[in-house]
Amino acid sequence: MRLQGKVAIITGGNSGIGRATALLFSQEGAKVVIAARNEARGQETTAAIKRSGGEALFLVCDVRRAIDCERVAQRTVEEFSRLDILFNSAGVVYPDRIVLDTSEEEWNQTMDVNAKGVYLMCKYAIPHMIEHGSGVIVNTASVWGLVGGNGAAAYCASKGAVVLLTKAMALDHAHQNIRVNCICPGSVDTPMVRREMEALGGAEKARPIFAAKHPLNRISTPEEVAKSVLFLVSDDASFITGASLAVDGGRTAGEVVVGQ
Repeated sequence: MRLQGKVAIITGGNSGIGRATALLFSQEGAKVVIAARNEARGQETTAAIKRSGGEALFLVCDVRRAIDCERVAQRTVEEFSRLDILFNSAGVVYPDRIVLDTSEEEWNQTMDVNAKGVYLMCKYAIPHMIEHGSGVIVNTASVWGLVGGNGAAAYCASKGAVVLLTKAMALDHAHQNIRVNCICPGSVDTPMVRREMEALGGAEKARPIFAAKHPLNRISTPEEVAKSVLFLVSDDASFITGASLAVDGGRTAGEVVVGQ
């Protein structure tokens, strides 16, 4: 098992990519702390891990709040005596919003969850990693942190911030044996993307449109993305830091011509 004896915090670990990663990390031997706002889903994911013989703890956390992020990091170390891995998976999107349609509240919410949340969790997790002598962080950006996209101005801004924050932290903490990378997924079959589809006319209409944006002509599963996160936190990626890994079915490789 690639994560035997490791302790991992996963924000947004109760849903989508975060949940799939929590289950996979546990299968690979990690003790998992799930930090999220929805307690019912968080407890369900924790119970699923325990039923499979793993160790897990759920902590209510709003990543926009410093006091919550600090508490999660501290409780993790109190419970499991160490902190090896942080996966920042919590995120939010308001679909079909150009700048003119984006309210100030929506802008603030998007930046606070997607970018500030990463900053806060890292701020309070890294000191424990320094004390231990090593650590790995994976942040969740997006293909729209690498290239622009239509109708998602605030989301693109927030994910672009995550990409460069990742690179800055990788440089700042390399000498402390802490690696920092990010994943940049394309469309993933998560509750968040399904809500986007509903907002754009329903899954039956929207799913083929989402799929056609990817050269592989489909959207990915959360489990596929989770395997990429596992690679980045494992020793298989021991010489990788500051990277932005596109997990996007070829979407950022170049122009996609529908029908070819």
